[in-house]
Amino acid sequence: MYIKLTVLCISVLICVQAHAVEPKFPVSTISEDLKKGMYAVVREKAVTWSIENKESSVYSERTVVTILSSQAKDLASITIWYDKLRKIESFKAAVYDAEGNLIKRLKMNDLKDQSAISGGTLFDDNRVKYGDLSQTTYPYTVEVEYSLRHKYLYDFGDFQLYDSDGVSAEKIMYTIVYPKELKPRYKLYKIESPLIGAEPDNRQSFKWSFENIKPEKSEKFSPERVVPYILAAPEEFVFEGYAGNMNSWEAYGQWQALVNKGRDVLPEGTKQKIRALTKDLKTPEEKSKAVYEYVQSRTRYVSVQLGIGGLQPFEASVVDQNGYGDCKALSNYTVALLKEVGVRAYYATIMGGNNAPDVIDDFPSDQSNHIVVAVPNGKDTVWLECTSQTNPFGYQGRFTGNRKAMLVTESGGKLVNTTRYNVDQNTQFRHADVIVQANGDAIATVRTIYAGLQYDDIYVDGQYDDQKKWLQKVTSIPSFDIASFSITNLKSRNPQAVINLNLNLKRYASVSGKRIFLAPNLMNRSTLLPEKTEVRRNYVVTRNPYSDADTIVYQLPQGIYPEFLPTPIKLKSRFGEYEAVFTLDQDKLIYTRKIRMFKGQFPAESYNELVEFYRSLNKADNTKMVFLSKT
Repeated sequence: MYIKLTVLCISVLICVQAHAVEPKFPVSTISEDLKKGMYAVVREKAVTWSIENKESSVYSERTVVTILSSQAKDLASITIWYDKLRKIESFKAAVYDAEGNLIKRLKMNDLKDQSAISGGTLFDDNRVKYGDLSQTTYPYTVEVEYSLRHKYLYDFGDFQLYDSDGVSAEKIMYTIVYPKELKPRYKLYKIESPLIGAEPDNRQSFKWSFENIKPEKSEKFSPERVVPYILAAPEEFVFEGYAGNMNSWEAYGQWQALVNKGRDVLPEGTKQKIRALTKDLKTPEEKSKAVYEYVQSRTRYVSVQLGIGGLQPFEASVVDQNGYGDCKALSNYTVALLKEVGVRAYYATIMGGNNAPDVIDDFPSDQSNHIVVAVPNGKDTVWLECTSQTNPFGYQGRFTGNRKAMLVTESGGKLVNTTRYNVDQNTQFRHADVIVQANGDAIATVRTIYAGLQYDDIYVDGQYDDQKKWLQKVTSIPSFDIASFSITNLKSRNPQAVINLNLNLKRYASVSGKRIFLAPNLMNRSTLLPEKTEVRRNYVVTRNPYSDADTIVYQLPQGIYPEFLPTPIKLKSRFGEYEAVFTLDQDKLIYTRKIRMFKGQFPAESYNELVEFYRSLNKADNTKMVFLSKT
């Protein structure tokens, strides 16, 4: 019995050892250099695009990442988007402890599934599967692998070498496999050309491989694109039956015109209505304004993302009947209305967003997320944002201004510039009268006019109470009460917003014995102070030009005089110009401040000069005056 029991125990032990899971990805094998200063380390990442034909491709991704701290906890979340044109073919995931021992596995059935429709979306077949492998004990490692079959060939998205300056990587691979007759195009930034390999079934591949990647720390005032990337796109493609070519912007625009074809038909009643509305108007701009305001008054924006519907607008008749549409549908509807009244207009693709990256113009591809309308007007072009019910006619602002768009013209796509807002258009003019009392309290009457891109910053539409809350939040004065206010919206192609404020200022001036300390700059003090750096990698970019002019007139209490009067301050650099002047006129102090900040691209070595310019600005804006009482 003893011998049999011993044999049985040995057999069980051998069986357990045979089925034990070998440790994977122990943290101890990561080099200290890759861990230093990082929140996480990518152990392996392999992304593969496999082109099957003009109508089909497969995206595969395998990522293994070691999470070192809670700052990278989101990397343990799994999110996979899919819809009727993107099917999840495979999925598996696991999480391991610091020694590499398996903690948990996830299969497809373990993921949660829900619709991905957002609050502003009416029609959308996007869905998302998601899961969470986060742990409470650090470090740990997450392994995720999945593939998506795309029932189209259109784009490959952007591949960036890294997404965060807090995540390093041991090994990253990016591969595109393709039939020889469907060789894709690519654009590289800070990345060398790929290895070209032979694949089964008479196919080829582009392969990029990277090892021991330490991300560069982000730098303020940097260009839009600083991270190494691969931008890839097909030349020939088919999207839900619509065949196209991206070898030029002209060809790409021809495909978009094909997708839009026949979708501009209006009901007869609407044709008559819009012709009657514009019959007495003489110029294309007058007619465009009437049509634009007509669209604003009877439509609203909803998002629609259904298959080709993500790239194709609703028919104009559908928008006319229902009174809603997305950017594609509303823009197509507006173009149709303008055509009916004899005004030529173009559907235009664009990348929308404040300070969005501009188009890479030597790489024709889908680089847009929004649609607007362009109306040629002699040497000028009027741009229409058709999703807004409140935008002034012809005003683009930060969302689509200062960049390129692709016009879908009769002959195909054409890249053109949108409205460029310069330093003399983006203005703020302020005049304030401030009565200072002997105890330091003050009463201020302020009128400010904002124009150009500075108009974007103003809450011109909204209820009184909401506007008041906004004013209380953005008014840069230490302690104040709003006695009354008004916000006036002066709509035009370069609109203005006028804010009138009556303020009660508590202890605006500091009183100490016979002295009164007062900061003349009422509410426009520079606070930005970038850090100096010994080594600057990227050239310096300033994006938002503007011009401000403030005149503040202080009525001083009787019987006080300045202990000293500051001399005028003048600052001048390649980045901007600044001037502040202090003038005493009997019992009034008149403070004037002017600043002009320029848009531009400057050498990397100029960065510390920019830092010094901002330091000088901050110092000048915080100048204080000291007054003495005669009694």
